[in-house]
Amino acid sequence: MDKKVIIALIILVIIIAGAFYFLGPFKPTEEGIVLKVITRHGADIQEITEQSFLKSEVAKKYNIKDIVWLPVGPHLWIDTIKRSGDVDVGWGGGPVLFDVLLENELLAPLEGHEDLDAVLKEIPDDISGVPMKRKGSDGKIYWVAAAIASFGFTINKNYLTERGLPEPDEWIDLGDPVYAKTLPSPSVAVADATKSTSNTRMYEIILQKYGWVEGWKLITRIAANSRIYDQSGLVREAVVRGDVGVGITIDFYGYTSQLEAPGIAKYILPKDGTLVNGDPIALLVTAKHPEAAKAFIAWILSPEGQKVWLHPSINRMPINIKVFETEEGKKRADLKENYEKTLKVSTIEFSDELALSYEYSLMWFFHATLVRAEQPLKEAWMTLTRKYNEGAISEEEFNRLVDELANPHKLAFIDPETGQETTFTQEYAQKVNDKLKDPTFRDALVKAWREGAEKRYKKVLEMLGG
Repeated sequence: MDKKVIIALIILVIIIAGAFYFLGPFKPTEEGIVLKVITRHGADIQEITEQSFLKSEVAKKYNIKDIVWLPVGPHLWIDTIKRSGDVDVGWGGGPVLFDVLLENELLAPLEGHEDLDAVLKEIPDDISGVPMKRKGSDGKIYWVAAAIASFGFTINKNYLTERGLPEPDEWIDLGDPVYAKTLPSPSVAVADATKSTSNTRMYEIILQKYGWVEGWKLITRIAANSRIYDQSGLVREAVVRGDVGVGITIDFYGYTSQLEAPGIAKYILPKDGTLVNGDPIALLVTAKHPEAAKAFIAWILSPEGQKVWLHPSINRMPINIKVFETEEGKKRADLKENYEKTLKVSTIEFSDELALSYEYSLMWFFHATLVRAEQPLKEAWMTLTRKYNEGAISEEEFNRLVDELANPHKLAFIDPETGQETTFTQEYAQKVNDKLKDPTFRDALVKAWREGAEKRYKKVLEMLGG
């Protein structure tokens, strides 16, 4: 046989053997744990957390090689967790969401892990009277805050100055007819309650501050002044760009906006009261790797893990104040100052149980009457505020028509279950809250609410001669 052919055959055998080694049954495998985390946090937090954690000694100790993120909407969490059957950790999304998980018996107690037990002692039980740890009926901790947050609004000073609009400092200001002067181009921005847990929390704050009737009247006025977005992040971006003058935002969106647009963007804590929330992290009963998951949770709560919040693109309030003793923490004096302000903020008395009792009803009523019926609402509101601002109608008449436009007790609709005409009282909202989890019932009720809302908006427009 030709020498060149023999050499070629030898080379071919070597190549095949190498391929078989690396691709076949003799390929060495790197076995390791992959944690699965369901989250409401954005890609920035996911990426920074993953990079930091996978380099940590904790990840090495527990042989954690990767994190799979499941960033799904809050209304999909229960189905996703049950369907997947192997989700380890839930992280971010607010206390109401995690209370729903606890109610559905999807959370496991945070116990039996040395590092986790130790760091839990460093986390305050409450801040401003609001729980930072949720205990079950058995006295065990089922979720713990990984960060804290307040709620308010971010303004664009240039936008407001150029249009002669005042800087708001209370929730009630956002429903003022002065902000309707720029319509049909809105000067305010909010997010659809079915798409944003943070904005839903703010609507709940307003309802518990002002009561069911006056609260809904204010929420309706705010929505009428607003461009309604599908995501809370889009609200923040609209303010920074100068598309609007004010947007309701969670605090870290406001602080990030201030860094991006110094001297222009400003975060405001409402004088009529806000809420300091703990944003939870929890172990799920479906955890495939419970010990590794507990180690991850302990790391998130530790000063090392809390550094994630200090990143200039995140700017969140940490739950563990010891993070400010780290080298990175000492460089964020601005964030520490905001943290200290948050602890002193004027808060309202807030009931998680009450919020939870009508959570779904709030979300879908908002969507039906303020998003789906947005056009007739804005037509009525523009005509009403124009006549009021021009002095064509008195303040008394304005308030009477606002009551016709926005009082939930005056929204008549047909209950799809009973066929009877009813109104949107708090008691009705609580009665149908769980039923709204059924898509068929929900679609029928949303349709009834939308039709009822459109009818009364058109009625007010007719009363104004429109």
